Amino acid sequence: MASTAPVIMRIMASSIQTAKRAGGIIRDVLKQGDLGIVDKGKNDPQTEADRSAQRCIIASLAKKFPSVKIIGEEGGSDLNVCDDWLVEDSDEQFLQQSCPAEWRDAKPEDFVIWVDPLDGTAEYTQGYVEHVTVLIGIAIKDAAVGGIIHQPFYQQPDGELGRTIWGLKGLGTGGFTHSLAPPGEFIITTTRSHSNALHQQALNAFPATKVIKVGGAGFKVLQLLEGKAHAYVFATPGCKKWDTCAPEAVLEAQGGFLTDINGEHYAYNADVEHVNREGVLASVGENHSELVYKIPRKVREAVGV
Repeated sequence: MASTAPVIMRIMASSIQTAKRAGGIIRDVLKQGDLGIVDKGKNDPQTEADRSAQRCIIASLAKKFPSVKIIGEEGGSDLNVCDDWLVEDSDEQFLQQSCPAEWRDAKPEDFVIWVDPLDGTAEYTQGYVEHVTVLIGIAIKDAAVGGIIHQPFYQQPDGELGRTIWGLKGLGTGGFTHSLAPPGEFIITTTRSHSNALHQQALNAFPATKVIKVGGAGFKVLQLLEGKAHAYVFATPGCKKWDTCAPEAVLEAQGGFLTDINGEHYAYNADVEHVNREGVLASVGENHSELVYKIPRKVREAVGV
């Protein structure tokens, strides 16, 4: 069945299994104790887990989909990996679902896969492992349409570690129970390590009853999906396309919105700049445009300049 399914369904099903294996690598590196930390910049560390998880993901997906462009956070990777890191199976349960008509005829050259092998690296090195996610975002031409968010350290009721959440626009989401945020409140989730004066001005413009500061774009969007926050506000450049492609696709497959702070969607084709210069604004309700206009114009004009 996998060989006859549309390309988008095969990429999604493969990415689900590959994200799980990358999560296992991330746990193994932590267990071994030597994280192999390299500083890429301020508040931007890279570990052996980042490098190894990316090699696993890109090697596995490139072998199955050699015509698809794949862009990873950690740059070029050595794709000669051990057999244990090469994921060849697919999620058969996902493949049993019907492909949305709008993606059925998409060709391999229409796709870009954006990979963040370990979103929340700073938190990983500091012991906040619940913030860590593996992100595989799937774009068709300019649009983020599919995504996988895997949590390596999520503890299942039976004690097993790991949870894999997926979303495909036109189909829906899976792997979690969607909840609505508390009525009568307005809870914001935002960065715990990349704030500045402009960002704080944006936060101050909202009548927030609570602000939750967590690491990683994937984990912030999970706050929205699971009803712990109403909006995700990040009014400063800093995150990249591999941070937002998967979260945007999953959130919007559930009926939410993820845009820049001007309410415009980012483009995810292979030629775009990697930096999201206009910040991030995400929400779960139908009032997304109202949230855009709550951000002061001087902030929206200054961000990205």
